[in-house]
Amino acid sequence: MKKILLISLAAVLLASCNKNVTELPPATQTGANTFGAMVNGAFWVPKGFGSFPANDILQVRFLANMNMYINANDFSKSPTEKEFEIFVQNVTGPGTYLLNTNVTYPSASANYAYYVKRTLTPVDEWITSSQQTGSVTITKFDIPNHIVSGTFQFNLINIYDPAQTMSVTEGRFDIRIP
Repeated sequence: MKKILLISLAAVLLASCNKNVTELPPATQTGANTFGAMVNGAFWVPKGFGSFPANDILQVRFLANMNMYINANDFSKSPTEKEFEIFVQNVTGPGTYLLNTNVTYPSASANYAYYVKRTLTPVDEWITSSQQTGSVTITKFDIPNHIVSGTFQFNLINIYDPAQTMSVTEGRFDIRIP
């Protein structure tokens, strides 16, 4: 019995080791629930904690006026977590939506992208602005089949140290709308 318990524990620990991401998810339009980007040249994808993936590490919500929120989380380095939030107003269909306005996080007054690294409270927060801009291109907006897909790229400015910037390139998402 002890051997079975030790083997089970070892299997859980080995499965919980973080795997390095070596590529972005494919750019699909099937509702595959994927999200990924290059962040300052490194691969970034949402991840759960260990062998127990977190619920809701990737989600999209549509609120009034078809305002779209995409949240993607990385809980793999607990207690430190990282999160992307992309907010786009008035999504009416496929098209390119600009992220080029100064906003204070959180805001529903303009499109923005936001990234935070936190333990219990934020350690670093980054946001798009009128100087650090970008765009989100919706390539598929299929309400009957509950799918939103697209690409994104943007630069972010550190809220605590405006001299620091972050580059997000080759971004893609393919998410099922609840």
